[in-house]
Amino acid sequence: MKDNKQFKTVDEQIEIFRYKGLIINDEEFTKKVLLRENYFFINGYRYIFMKSLNNKRFIDGTTFEELYSLFLFDREFRNIIFKYLLVIENNTKSIISYQLSKKYGYKENDYLKAKNFDSTPEKSRQVNDLIKKMKRQVRINGNQHSATRHYLINYGYIPLWVLVKVLSFGLVSELFTVLKKEDRIHICDYYKINVNDYSTYLPILANYRNLCAHEDILFCNKTQRVIDDTIYHHILNIEKTNDEYIYGKNDLFSLIIIMRQLLSQTETVNLITEISHALDNLEYNLKSIPIDKVLNEMGFPENWKEIANIER
Repeated sequence: MKDNKQFKTVDEQIEIFRYKGLIINDEEFTKKVLLRENYFFINGYRYIFMKSLNNKRFIDGTTFEELYSLFLFDREFRNIIFKYLLVIENNTKSIISYQLSKKYGYKENDYLKAKNFDSTPEKSRQVNDLIKKMKRQVRINGNQHSATRHYLINYGYIPLWVLVKVLSFGLVSELFTVLKKEDRIHICDYYKINVNDYSTYLPILANYRNLCAHEDILFCNKTQRVIDDTIYHHILNIEKTNDEYIYGKNDLFSLIIIMRQLLSQTETVNLITEISHALDNLEYNLKSIPIDKVLNEMGFPENWKEIANIER
């Protein structure tokens, strides 16, 4: 059994870094950063600077400033991704609520009827569970959220286009999976993508949204779900191994591919521009490793920026 982790002072944390080969150029600066940002969080970025999986010492010449630069890059990158994920979340909620409200009515007693959803036997339990979750949100948020309270007080009901504001992205993605087939097709027609792809994308987007909101490490994250090949893989001529694309399947570039299909052309250009600027700043601060090593962890091919110019 491993010994329990013991509390370490900032001075002891610095000594651990030095013992592993990290260069500390400015001890006072390092102390301030570790106290403010947390040793545990910054230390989580060390792996890309290690000599190997077996030799867990830092590459010769690696400085604390480089480690901190990657930490700061990931924060900026996470904020960029989060901003555009919120755009997609809002669009998704708007399109789904519009489709259901137009077809089934705008009062919760109308749009939350089980008959409005997938009627196949294997979906019945999920439909009932989802309706309960949504009705629970009506009860919880009815008097707590200003928008829902306004409708309850003045009209006696909460329209779906207001209710979705207080539903989690995860719950909305689950909602899509239990819609009738014709409703799912109508929603996907707006994005010009097929239902199966959209069904794969939504939980991935919801998971990344939560990851960003909780400030987890993003740049090297891999998803369990793998997206299907797209026109973007083909046009970008992404390298293959054993007839499988090596980038853009379950890495950060797969998220960029998904977002390209759901954002407008202008939004995509802005997204790529902001990421590029953040990477340029990181590259300037890296000395012991090339920026390509970071891009590889992210799953970004050399020509990743060109995705902004591909017509949807």
